[in-house]
Amino acid sequence: MLAGDPMENGMDSLKAYAAVFRRIGPFAVVALVVAILVVALAAAGRIGAWDAVIITAILAAGTVWNALRIVESEPVVPIKPSAESSNVPLTVFDALPDPLILLDTDREVVAANLAARELFEPDMVGVDLALSLRHPTVLSCVDAVLAGEPVKRAQISLPVPVARNFEVHAVGLPSGGVTRTTRAVRVVLVLHDMTLAIRAEQMRADFVANVSHELRSPLSALIGFIETLRGPARDDEKAREHFLEIMHREAERMSRLIGDLLSLTRVEVNEHVQPREPIDLARLIAETVELLVNRAEKRGISIDLTIPESLPPVSGDADQLRQVFQNLIDNAIKYGREGTFVGVRVQEVERVPESGGRGLSVAISDMGEGIPAEHIPRLTERFYRIDKARSRSVGGTGLGLAIVKHIVSRHRGRLTIESREGEGSTFTVFLRASARPLSDAKPAESQASKASDTTS
Repeated sequence: MLAGDPMENGMDSLKAYAAVFRRIGPFAVVALVVAILVVALAAAGRIGAWDAVIITAILAAGTVWNALRIVESEPVVPIKPSAESSNVPLTVFDALPDPLILLDTDREVVAANLAARELFEPDMVGVDLALSLRHPTVLSCVDAVLAGEPVKRAQISLPVPVARNFEVHAVGLPSGGVTRTTRAVRVVLVLHDMTLAIRAEQMRADFVANVSHELRSPLSALIGFIETLRGPARDDEKAREHFLEIMHREAERMSRLIGDLLSLTRVEVNEHVQPREPIDLARLIAETVELLVNRAEKRGISIDLTIPESLPPVSGDADQLRQVFQNLIDNAIKYGREGTFVGVRVQEVERVPESGGRGLSVAISDMGEGIPAEHIPRLTERFYRIDKARSRSVGGTGLGLAIVKHIVSRHRGRLTIESREGEGSTFTVFLRASARPLSDAKPAESQASKASDTTS
């Protein structure tokens, strides 16, 4: 299945043919000795010339028939066919969306398609499967097939770089079609990605649970106010205006909550699919700041933007990254003290934490009250609020930072949070640099999205 060196392939073929010749050797030697005797007898006049020809032809036919019988039972198959014969199969395998791995009798990887090489190791061919895929369930399935079982199936979860679920299919191939001197493809291993289906089901369950829990309070308040307006406050114009204002705020909050839950669900469902579009992050940040300047000025807050020149593009989804930075800058404006400033600093970094590689960091700082250390690890949980009353008073739903975390995770980046009480907080997003130039990017609409009210 793999294209190899022509000299090496030739040697493999010679070895295979030599094995066949060794099998027919004894019969061929006997036939040759008999043929020599027949020729000698014919030369001495003991038998006729035509009799000698007929006997020699019978011996030759017997030798050829015996050789064909052996070859038919054990066909000669080179270990590595030529490049011309392997390009088409490998191209077909690389086009398959699911990882596919071919293994020999020693559990060594004979071939792997593009999806498998991207998921595990680029140079996994030629080594034991356990060095690239260290999951015991998968190895047990392969070992069972090598031991004689025709098919083994299992479900596994791979936690890195993001959690993904696969349905494993290990199928055995017969060994009789390859000579003993060659490497045989004995197991076909396919990992079918079930992440989307499993997450979609989990998201539906979580959505129903979250909505029923979070909407209970505002719906109860609305029902109470409506009953009051229809009863004791029916003719009280002042009370009616007051209650209608509260009802309007609660209805808006429910609308934001539903929007954030839908947004979070969409992000989580596709979190395992890494976006690879090259994005001009400097331009995206500048546009996002421009959208939020007026909101900051209403609180007497200025935005200090620092962007160096000649930054590399990052790999990502422009709409989702815009949502991340709108959310973080908007939070800094809402929770910062009036009359202060919000700092937005973009810079190039040598290594993105955990995922590695060069990239960019975007640090967003405020001069608010700060966050107690014990709360920081839980800030990105759904509906987690340090001060529920204050969060709701500024329009927060408790989902903003959860959305940010999952978007950054989908981009294989990192979110860090630093804070000191009384001094403020800094939220830093690390993103990986793109290997593709910006010329490959699809045209994006400038300032296409409005400032979001999504907050933590």
